[in-house]
Amino acid sequence: MESNKGGSSINNNILVELVNTSMPYGKYTGRLLCDLPEPYLVWFRQKGFPEGKLGQQLSAMYEIKVNGLEYLLRPLKNL
Repeated sequence: MESNKGGSSINNNILVELVNTSMPYGKYTGRLLCDLPEPYLVWFRQKGFPEGKLGQQLSAMYEIKVNGLEYLLRPLKNL
């Protein structure tokens, strides 16, 4: 059986990037994705997330917030 150490490192890097990425446009330009208000993410969910990486990141942040898991991201801020 193979070790999952490499996969964990990749997942950690994805989370660190997610937490430290700023919103590039709109009402919350410049605000970190992890600091976007939940209603804004819900709005995106209803209207449709943008294509590409940003859409994937916003979708992931939506899932994290609606499930009350933001506390897991706090230690990753500014890494």
